[in-house]
Amino acid sequence: MSKVEDAIEKAKEMLPNVTPTPPGLKAQSSVHDLKSRLEWGEPGLTILDVRPRDIYNQGHIMGAMEFPVDKLVDLAKNNLETNRDIYVYGASDQETAEAANLLRQAGYQNVSELKGGLEAWKAVAGSTEGIDESLADPGKNAYNVVDNVKNHFERQEIDFEKP
Repeated sequence: MSKVEDAIEKAKEMLPNVTPTPPGLKAQSSVHDLKSRLEWGEPGLTILDVRPRDIYNQGHIMGAMEFPVDKLVDLAKNNLETNRDIYVYGASDQETAEAANLLRQAGYQNVSELKGGLEAWKAVAGSTEGIDESLADPGKNAYNVVDNVKNHFERQEIDFEKP
């Protein structure tokens, strides 16, 4: 074994044996929480947009399912397991909270309110889709991965500092 390989092995032995874990689900989540979870590549979550269909069609978080608030519980019961991790957002934080409470009352255990909704998601360069989204100018840094990642982490630090 070379000196370099020996040094690497010694360094590995000194490091704690910790398995990284993805961020957990909270009753209220920031867009950073959801983005971090998606970056882990976790397929075990569902994003629900509870706004009306015409607004949903204009633009929504990529992969979000349209479950209008007036049909929310029926659609959820027919399509989602009660132990599924669900992130929900609406046109306002109030609508989001109301929708989350409807799901919780219907027996869904793992529901998180996505604070700030679609606008907050766009502010952290989250992926979107829809009619308006496909026509919108992507912006000067849309394809600048380095700046987007840096911006994401800077915004996370700001969110962590808030009580």
